[in-house]
Amino acid sequence: MNNEARRAAVAALIPLAESPDCRDRTDAGRSLAVFAEMAEAKGPLLGLVLDTGDTFVTRMTAEALLRRHDSAGLAVVAAALADADPNHADWIYTAVRDVFIVYATERDAAVRECQALSRDADERTRRGADLLAADLASFTPVLSPPRKD
Repeated sequence: MNNEARRAAVAALIPLAESPDCRDRTDAGRSLAVFAEMAEAKGPLLGLVLDTGDTFVTRMTAEALLRRHDSAGLAVVAAALADADPNHADWIYTAVRDVFIVYATERDAAVRECQALSRDADERTRRGADLLAADLASFTPVLSPPRKD
């Protein structure tokens, strides 16, 4: 993996994340989500999940981060959720449902990641991870493993 090229890609996407056009910010959020594990991407991603201009940016960026199915994506979403106003929180939760409503195994894995993130050094991530885990546990995905009676 070429870290220099990855840093250059993130650097090129940051101006797009700051564009006045919500379509540019949405594209930046989806693209930057690929680099969520990189420190350089976390701040811009957090800003996009909490986008003040358009909640479509919020939803699409959160969804892209959640579709990573890993702690890097969940950590950004959790940190954003901790600071989100009710409107942004609703759109973040919509993204959570969109991503995790189908497979119980994916939802359960996300709950476990959130439980691990609830011990993160960052207080905001811990608080958001608890909120995210509670939301994930509140719904039943469409495809769940058969019950063992």
